[in-house]
Amino acid sequence: MTRPLTLPALARAVLASARSAGLTIATAESCTGGMVMAALTGIAGSSDVVDRGFVTYSNAAKGQMLGVPEALIARVGAVSAEVAAAMAEGAMKASGAGLAVAITGIAGPGGGSAAKPVGLVHLAAVSRLGPVNRIERRYNPALGRAGIRRAATRDALLILLDLAEQAGFAAA
Repeated sequence: MTRPLTLPALARAVLASARSAGLTIATAESCTGGMVMAALTGIAGSSDVVDRGFVTYSNAAKGQMLGVPEALIARVGAVSAEVAAAMAEGAMKASGAGLAVAITGIAGPGGGSAAKPVGLVHLAAVSRLGPVNRIERRYNPALGRAGIRRAATRDALLILLDLAEQAGFAAA
């Protein structure tokens, strides 16, 4: 299936697919600061599908709002596949939504290291029907902070669309 190219078109597709599957959506965002939720709620009529969003920029917020263990963050770092998965699972548990997506990363221009460079983003999504899906992206730092955040938002919407479509096929 051809994927929509613009964020609004992609958000509309996510909402339609989740609506068709009878699922609601929660987000847990760090480096995108609520951009996924903004894309979804920018579509009129989204209120029947969108449940809530968590902007958990700090490590403390990840723990307090989503239940991400401090020990996990201390062991693997906030920008990791494991923390992204824990964020997605925490968002689902805290909300009761049928789909949840999480994003954590380094949008730059500073804050990167050799092990975790600017542009490294981990995404995770989970549905009530299955295990966590994880994606690691290494966006080109030349995209700049805004470009990295926009690309991560697009990838989050794509992973939500994939899960919503899978749930729709499973329900059919």
